[in-house]
Amino acid sequence: MNKYKILADQFKREIETGKLNEGSRMPSLRQVSRQQDVSMSTAVSCYQELESQGWIYARPQAGYFVSTRKSKHNTPKWAQFVSKISPVNQTFSHHSARNGPLGVSSTTIDETALTELDRSFRRANKRLGNRLNQYPAYQGEASLRNALSTHFTKLGLPIDPEEMVITSGCMPAIKTALESCTQVGDAVAISSPCFNGILDLLGKMGRKIVEIPSIDDGIDLIQLELHFQQGSVKAGIFCTTHMNPQGITMSAEQKQTLATLANRYQIPVIEDDVYFELSYSEHSPLPAKYYDQEGYVLWCGSVSKSLSPSYRLGWCLPGRYTERYYQQHNAGSFGISLPIQLAMADFIETGHYTKQLKYRRSKLLNLKSAYLKFLSERLPEQVKISDPQGGMVLWLQIPDLKIDLFNSLIKQHNIDIRLGQLFSGLPLYNDCIRINFGFELTDEIKKELHLLTDMIKQSC
Repeated sequence: MNKYKILADQFKREIETGKLNEGSRMPSLRQVSRQQDVSMSTAVSCYQELESQGWIYARPQAGYFVSTRKSKHNTPKWAQFVSKISPVNQTFSHHSARNGPLGVSSTTIDETALTELDRSFRRANKRLGNRLNQYPAYQGEASLRNALSTHFTKLGLPIDPEEMVITSGCMPAIKTALESCTQVGDAVAISSPCFNGILDLLGKMGRKIVEIPSIDDGIDLIQLELHFQQGSVKAGIFCTTHMNPQGITMSAEQKQTLATLANRYQIPVIEDDVYFELSYSEHSPLPAKYYDQEGYVLWCGSVSKSLSPSYRLGWCLPGRYTERYYQQHNAGSFGISLPIQLAMADFIETGHYTKQLKYRRSKLLNLKSAYLKFLSERLPEQVKISDPQGGMVLWLQIPDLKIDLFNSLIKQHNIDIRLGQLFSGLPLYNDCIRINFGFELTDEIKKELHLLTDMIKQSC
C-alpha cells in the first residue's frame, strides 16, 4: 500500500476513535511532514485522499478540519458487471415542462457577482469599438484564452492559450471532440452511470457505448484497459471530478492511470471537467489532462456550472487532435459572441471569477449539508445517499423500490427529479434517483422534498 494511504488510514482511525474530534483542526501539512517523517508530497496526497472521502475539509486560509460525522445512511454501492459493447437504443434526453429545482443540475449567482458581471459587460462593450461589425475569431478571443490560461495555471494546471479553443459550452466542446476522433459506428467507453446528456449525444451521433463500472475512487480501469488492449473502443468520455450523477471524484492515482492508458494505447480520452472548479476544498483536484504527456486527453470545460449556463461559453484543449478539432469546430461554428468573450475575460482578469468560485463552493457545501440533514431525518435507514465533495447533485439508492409505483407518484405530484434509468443503457439503476441541491431550502422546496420522501416510503 502507498505510504500516503497508510498515513490516511491512521488519521481515519484517530477520527473514528474520537482522538480527532469533529470540527477540530488537522495538523498543518508541514507538521504532518515533520511529525510523520514523510515528504510534503506524501502529506498532500494523504490529505487529498482524506478529503476526497469526506473525512476532512479545507477552509480557505485556515487549514484542514475534521468533517462532521457521517449520517446514519450509507453511501450507494456500485454495480459490478462485465463491460460489453452495446448500441444506444433509447433516448436519454429529459425535457420537463416544469424544470423544477430538484431536477436540473444548477444553482444561483450571488448579487455581488451579478453587479461585477454588469460592470465587465460595460467595459467589454467599450472595448469592442469597430469590432462590433466583425465576426469573432473561430479559435476564440485571445484575451479570454489568456485569462483562462492564467487562471488555470494558478490552480496548478499550466495551459498554453494558443492550444485552447473557445466553444459554446461544454457539450458542444465534447461533440466536436467526438467528431474529431471517432466515426459513426465506433464504440466509446463511458462511466456507468453516466450523465444522460452524454448518452443522448452519443446516440444521436450514431456511436455505440461500453459502460465501465464505477468504484469508490473512480472507475474500473482494469476493464477499461482490457477494451483498450482489444481495440474494441475508439475513445473514452469520462467526467473525472464530481461525476454527474454519482458524485465520485477519481483519485489522483486514477486520473494519472487514465492519462497513462490513453497515451500507452494511443486512444483518445475526452475529459468532461465541467465540475472541476466546484470542489468544496480550497484546492480543486487536478484533472487527468495534467498527467497527459502525449496529448491523447482532450480536456473540455465551461462556465455553465461555475458561473452561469446562460452564457453558453466553454473551451477545449484538443491536444494532438488540434488540427482535426479546428476543422470540425470551424465547419460547425460561426464563432462565439464577442461581447460575452470579452466580458468573461474582464471578469476573470479582475479577480471576480475567483471570488465567485469561493462563494459558490462555500454555498454548495452548506446546501449539501442542509439537504443531507433534511433527507437523513425523513428517509428509511436502508436508503443510501451519496456524500459528494463537490458539485451540486445527490445520488440516492433505494433498495426494493417499486419503480412503476414511484414513477406514477412522481408524475401525479409533478415533481421534477431524475430517475436512475436515465443514466445508463443497462437496467442497473432503476432503484436510484438524482436530486439537485443547488437552491436554498425554501418552503416550496421543503414541500417538494417532503412529498418526495413520502413517495419513497410508499414505494419501498
